[in-house]
Amino acid sequence: MKIVATIEARMGSTRLPGKVLLPALGRPMLAHLVRRLKAVSSIDEIVLATSTLEADDVLADFAKKYGIAVFRGSEEDVMGRVLGAAESVGGDIVVEITGDCPVIDPDLVEQTIRVFLRNNAAYAANSYISSYPDGMDTQVFTVDALRMSASMTDDPLDREHVSRHMVNNPDLFKHAYLIAPPSLHWPGLGLTLDEPADYQLLTKLIEHLGKDDPLFGCGAIIDTLKNNPEWLGINDDISRTNVRPQ
Repeated sequence: MKIVATIEARMGSTRLPGKVLLPALGRPMLAHLVRRLKAVSSIDEIVLATSTLEADDVLADFAKKYGIAVFRGSEEDVMGRVLGAAESVGGDIVVEITGDCPVIDPDLVEQTIRVFLRNNAAYAANSYISSYPDGMDTQVFTVDALRMSASMTDDPLDREHVSRHMVNNPDLFKHAYLIAPPSLHWPGLGLTLDEPADYQLLTKLIEHLGKDDPLFGCGAIIDTLKNNPEWLGINDDISRTNVRPQ
């Protein structure tokens, strides 16, 4: 069973254009994410799933430079794009990651994969039940499940939010969920790259922790923010639009 991590990324962003290639500690934010996914032992291949828009040509160049595969598909049909990305490299299992999670914890990604495999699930996530900081989000599902889901829905929201249909139909797709232990429980903490203030906070964390350990984990981030509570004010007032299917 080939396990493939797909990274959804585009250059277009109304709030922070070109955000995935903004620099931190001498590397693009997206490069920090790729390095972290390469450290996940269960992942066999990484595919950057971007659009066919000319503006995203630079992301295809990025993929080549950093030694990962690239698949280009619809800007709006993200479900179809992720499915195409996984199929393009012969994947059996998808580890779905969004490009705005540059400090995702490799251990949490690995743990989600193991829970998925151990429970013989069609879908597993550490994000459905809100407990980890926003930015640690990992979803795992079989390519067969995604293919089946894609064949069953044309709802624009389902096509935009890759797993929405699977999540809303647990009778068709067996689920498994991870919940954060007390030491990592901080669902209100925003560690995704959405706004200029997020970029400021994430850059501070990467520069502070990344020099000694480029793969610093969620626990190190939480400890750092507890020791530097003034940093929390940097992006504390951002309203997070976290779409949770009902």
